[in-house]
Amino acid sequence: MEHISVLLDAVVSALLPAARVVDGTLGAGGHARALLAGGAGELLGLDADPLAISIARQTLAPFAERAHLVHRSYERMAEEAAALGWSGVDAIVLDLGVSSMQFDRAERGFAFLQDGPLDMRFDPQGERPSAADLVNHLDEAELADLIYNYGEEHHSRRLARAIVAGRPFQTTRELAAVIERAQPRRPGDKLHPATRTFQALRIAVNDELGAVERVLPLAIDLLRPGGRLAVISFHSLEDRLVKQAFKLASTDCICPPRVPVCVCGHRASVRLLTRKPQVADAAEVAQNPRSRSAKLRVVEKLGGDEDGAE
Repeated sequence: MEHISVLLDAVVSALLPAARVVDGTLGAGGHARALLAGGAGELLGLDADPLAISIARQTLAPFAERAHLVHRSYERMAEEAAALGWSGVDAIVLDLGVSSMQFDRAERGFAFLQDGPLDMRFDPQGERPSAADLVNHLDEAELADLIYNYGEEHHSRRLARAIVAGRPFQTTRELAAVIERAQPRRPGDKLHPATRTFQALRIAVNDELGAVERVLPLAIDLLRPGGRLAVISFHSLEDRLVKQAFKLASTDCICPPRVPVCVCGHRASVRLLTRKPQVADAAEVAQNPRSRSAKLRVVEKLGGDEDGAE
């Protein structure tokens, strides 16, 4: 299945015009292509997945001189921008989560509808433990907590118990089958019983939530005054982190309410451009069902003397 970038028009509208752009989650290059075609001057594209970089090079071939692509995590965007001689940028886009091209390749181990190795690493060449390492070596309590915290799965203890009893696992379907036996799908259920567990494992394998928490302040710091950061999230855990980070960054005093005079010295660095997240309309959802859960939040970097209080 061809990867279709979500909320494409909304991202382009929010970020352009811009001379220097960072796409921290390059993927197949859909957002980057639209931004460059729409008039962005130069673009730095990063992705932890080497396959994504390879595909994006083809997608962005018409913009080769203006597109600088690097196989690295978005947490390194400031370093890579500095390597280009950029002290700041005008726009940054982050499309969080996993892409269709990763889901659709059985050998990556992200999906359970196809049989493949239990990997789930965004960077298969990296040193992080795979999903197989986690399900085969975590103790039952650790596994239950992981499934509950990252998958919001209320049957996490039952599933962890079944997984531990069925170890070892090597493939996605082996694991999905055990989960389905432990938690059969009820009539009317839209989600496969393994959906939340697979989400939890993917998040844990790639430290997705930790990476989001770390990158948002870095991205805001890299923006020039007037620059914009657009973040697309796909589940409540990610969106909550983005919402909280943007609220903090757009607030002046963060002292407790009982403190009569501000002592924290915190100053807003951005203003919110989306008080409520922007979502896909019916036409986009019909064309690309993955966009149904997408939420876009955007902030704009303040100048040194601007008041960010909302």
